[in-house]
Amino acid sequence: MRSFGKLVWNEWLKMFKKRSFFVPYAIIAAFIIFLAYMTQFMGGLQSVLTAPQFAQAVISKNGLGQFLVMLSIICTAGVVSKEFSGGTIKLLLIRSVSRSKILASKYAIVLLYSLSLTLFALIVGLVTGSVMFGFSDMAGFGNLFSATLYHAAFMAIYVTAAFMFGTLTRSSGATIGIGMTLLMLEGLVVALLSKYSFVKYLLFTNADLSVYANGRPPFEGMTMAFSLIVLAVYMFLFLGASFVTFKKRDVA
Repeated sequence: MRSFGKLVWNEWLKMFKKRSFFVPYAIIAAFIIFLAYMTQFMGGLQSVLTAPQFAQAVISKNGLGQFLVMLSIICTAGVVSKEFSGGTIKLLLIRSVSRSKILASKYAIVLLYSLSLTLFALIVGLVTGSVMFGFSDMAGFGNLFSATLYHAAFMAIYVTAAFMFGTLTRSSGATIGIGMTLLMLEGLVVALLSKYSFVKYLLFTNADLSVYANGRPPFEGMTMAFSLIVLAVYMFLFLGASFVTFKKRDVA
């Protein structure tokens, strides 16, 4: 377990030492402050919106939720592929650590980095919201917690899919391109295939669990439990394909 922790820490240091490490955080903060300004001075909601509600809007899919996923995919696309392109993968594999543990550490850092972006957005959203709109509604934290869990599931499934493509293709560009395409076309794909019964089993239809908060499932017969099972199957397939490919790939 200690060796795995060291691998994860090593992966984090690799990301931290990049000059562009803090750029996504700066972009997120700028977007949130701009959104708060637009909401307060042009939206006419300053008298009815509270800090938890603003933070909830920030991480929702219609807020910055999808954008946070895009940043996560862009910033972690090279976690596996750059090891191959730079030849450093050989240095990792000569260690007395299994390939599965090496890849697991890379997947862990992808999730941790994505989580850090989400937590940063939440903190900035709450601080900005408290300054702009006040902190009167403490009860709003219940809805904010639920929204955070919905976003976490949404982000996890897409960054896992991107992680798989990065492992399979060994190309950062392809990983970013495929990941962005999946995100941008999900609504269109569901709409085009809505007349077919198998649409209920697509990744796009189940990724956004927040639709169940209003008691309105995407299609008749779908429930929260159903979507969770479908997402679990996709996660298993994505990770299975990643680990099987990585363990069998020749790096000579």
